[in-house]
Amino acid sequence: MNFKKVIAAALFVCAAFAAQAQDWPPVRPEMHPASRWWWLGSAVDSVNLDALMSEYAAAGITELEITPIYGVQGNDAADIPFLSPEWMHALQVCNSIGDRVGIRIDMNTGTGWPFGGPQVCEEDAATKLVLQDPEAGGQGAVISIGKTGQMVKRAAPGGEGLVIDHFSRTAVANYLDRFTKAFAQSGVRAPYNFFNDSYEVYGADWTPAMFDEFARRRGYRLEDHLDEFFSEERDDVSARIISDYRETMSDLLLENFTEQWTAWAHKMGSLTRNQAHGSPANLIDIYAAVDIPECEGFGLSFFDIDGLRTDSLVRPNQCDRTFMKYSASAAHITGKPLVSSESMTWLTEHFRTSLSQCKPDIDLLFLSGVNHVFFHGTAYSPVDEEWPGWKFYASIDMSPTNSIWKDAPSMFDYITRCQSFLQMGRPDNDLLTYYPIYDVWNDVPGRYLAFEQDRTAGYTPVFKKAVEDILASGYDTDYISDRYLLQCKVAGGLVVSGGTAYKALIVPQCRHIPVEVLARIVKLARKGATVVFVGGYPETVPGYGKLDKRQKRLERILRKLPQIHNSANSRLQRYHRGKIITGSDYASAIALCGIPVEDMSRHGLSFLRRSNPSGHHYFVSVLQHDGYEGWVKLAVPSADVMLFDPMTARKGKAASRTAADGCTEVYLQLRSGESVIIQTFDKPLGDVEDWAYYEKSGQAAEIRLDKGWTLSFVESEPPVEGSFKIDTPSSWTTLNARNAAITMATGRYSNSFVIEPGDADEWLLDLGDVRESAMVRINGKDAGTAWAVPFTLRIGEFLQPGLNTIEVDVTNLPANRIADMDRRGIPWRKFKEINLVDVNYQHTTYGWWAPVPSGLNGAVTIIPLLHFAPAAGN
Repeated sequence: MNFKKVIAAALFVCAAFAAQAQDWPPVRPEMHPASRWWWLGSAVDSVNLDALMSEYAAAGITELEITPIYGVQGNDAADIPFLSPEWMHALQVCNSIGDRVGIRIDMNTGTGWPFGGPQVCEEDAATKLVLQDPEAGGQGAVISIGKTGQMVKRAAPGGEGLVIDHFSRTAVANYLDRFTKAFAQSGVRAPYNFFNDSYEVYGADWTPAMFDEFARRRGYRLEDHLDEFFSEERDDVSARIISDYRETMSDLLLENFTEQWTAWAHKMGSLTRNQAHGSPANLIDIYAAVDIPECEGFGLSFFDIDGLRTDSLVRPNQCDRTFMKYSASAAHITGKPLVSSESMTWLTEHFRTSLSQCKPDIDLLFLSGVNHVFFHGTAYSPVDEEWPGWKFYASIDMSPTNSIWKDAPSMFDYITRCQSFLQMGRPDNDLLTYYPIYDVWNDVPGRYLAFEQDRTAGYTPVFKKAVEDILASGYDTDYISDRYLLQCKVAGGLVVSGGTAYKALIVPQCRHIPVEVLARIVKLARKGATVVFVGGYPETVPGYGKLDKRQKRLERILRKLPQIHNSANSRLQRYHRGKIITGSDYASAIALCGIPVEDMSRHGLSFLRRSNPSGHHYFVSVLQHDGYEGWVKLAVPSADVMLFDPMTARKGKAASRTAADGCTEVYLQLRSGESVIIQTFDKPLGDVEDWAYYEKSGQAAEIRLDKGWTLSFVESEPPVEGSFKIDTPSSWTTLNARNAAITMATGRYSNSFVIEPGDADEWLLDLGDVRESAMVRINGKDAGTAWAVPFTLRIGEFLQPGLNTIEVDVTNLPANRIADMDRRGIPWRKFKEINLVDVNYQHTTYGWWAPVPSGLNGAVTIIPLLHFAPAAGN
């Protein structure tokens, strides 16, 4: 079975349905959020599996990835060895429960990370090259092959052991054989996806077959050039030999590990989900070799969003949009419909992450091409376990024992609505950007080179800047490697192997390029492609083997290219049926391609565009301090436009007009932190309700609820008894009441107000500073949940003339409760191995934390609105 074609066909059928219906796309399981499911010690049982999975499903999670890890102290008797008959039975129980409640089960192809375990013998273990006499130099030194001795990190019972040699086909096959036998002997259904975490294999810079593989692939013997290979002086020859070594490592990881693992999973009836980052390989090729490429958000991104609260205990995000696009690009150029993400890892310290802090980073993932969010993660914790229950050592904690779980279903709904569009249709980036891997392999110091998320930008500053300039110029791009560029063709655009068409190929400034790749680029231009060279043409071939012969071939091709008379000026020159554009800056060079610019970037709006059978659709997010109201020109033609609000599920036909240049313009009203989905249609829509635009009423005054409030507690632990007349809404940590400063709670703020008849067409409730999320009832009716900036809800349909009541149930973070437990010395950190650490991976306690503000923190405002029809001439 061709899994990729089956998935792609299903997604495209749904896209066609949704495009015709002018409605939210039909929801499938993969559109809901998923989560990594930590099994501590694999100490699970059927009763708790049923209870927990039912609760996860009810909240909106429809996929769980089982990753067994170290156990709980004093709980050894309940641990279940990995892949034992008992463990396989537990997996079967999960499959059965999942079938009933609507949850797909994935599993890590191992415990902890990276791949390894008791079946890995010394011969199959991760390998390193040992230089025993460095003073003697390369040829005179004694070289031997050693083992790194690395053991599986965070291993679960039955999963302890050496890490495998990822570059050895035999070692990988031997490792996977244990899984094949476990499933065959148990008869248990294989998981929906087999998963592989980020490549965290340390010091493994060799494999026993390296010398022979190097010679077969590079055309010369590395043994003959050990002086250059080990030299501390990086001259041109040694740099080229190091580049060849790095390319060989990349080839071996791709072929012997990634491709073999995926082929094995397919035979098992499963797909593969893989994080390529951290590996010593071309990330695009590794991501592209699996069914679902997965990037990682690691830390909190800092956006200047108006009203977004900050926290002092955070970890800056190591993965910006340019890095996370590697995985999405790999999916787009190979026709893979899903791009997943390990999401919200270490946004903040434990117990301090709010839903509102999650949204901007979720939006960043979507803008990077992700359409299948996996939380990191959810720890299995028995239902009757004392709070806080079992925890994984790194946040985020997306579990029922975390107070944010109460309002998390609203965030899950947001993710589902966004992903329903982001999985619909096909990617529609205009530009394809060549990834100059050979410059990296040639220029970066050292020998072994791992593309870790926090270091890759430093290896590729020119490429990173190129992508940033392209995005800032109002375009979006996918990356392409040499391997996949060789498979491109011209057919109504530059078409990649996955079938997606692009309007132009961008070749950023680079020195090294293989002869066959430049020849392919020139051939594409001859056949009609538009190729943009920024910063000049490449100068030389990579590597050392047959250097003179390959360099002469490259120079012959370069002489056929149009001359660059002034590198500072962008210039378009016809080249047979295509175009070759040269220049020094991306904005002016790309402008010569004749590709319409997306106007949104000029207004600070971030966007991602996809195509569908009836037009296009955009995900748009305001990740800046200022919102935007006004007309926005779209780069695609349209007869009509719909707007969809993923926070509330509202939809309607947008105000649109045709600009003087024939482009469609759409009117947007977005506050800082908000997002919207725009869908365009090639044909006019029928009878569809209009999108509701509003402006502040000049006739009625705002209702400012800055006094008369009562606060009581719906839930609180430790309990806060009684009801409090607080007048101005403020943090309950300031109450002179027992446990108020330490409780994890949902506090109910109650008040009343008067609405005069006919004052407004709509009313907007602005809750102001919310710590941390709020469920609102107006006159006893559910009016929605405000869980992210700007914490506003439209409440007009719930209001009545005269007296109205409002109840705001605000849920805080668990930070104050856990800090109090630490101050009182209550032992809750009871996990083996790393146990629990802070954002800096230190073993600390939280007793020093000051109380975190909780509840409403200022006046609540009810704003009268009037319908507003944007004028076509505005």
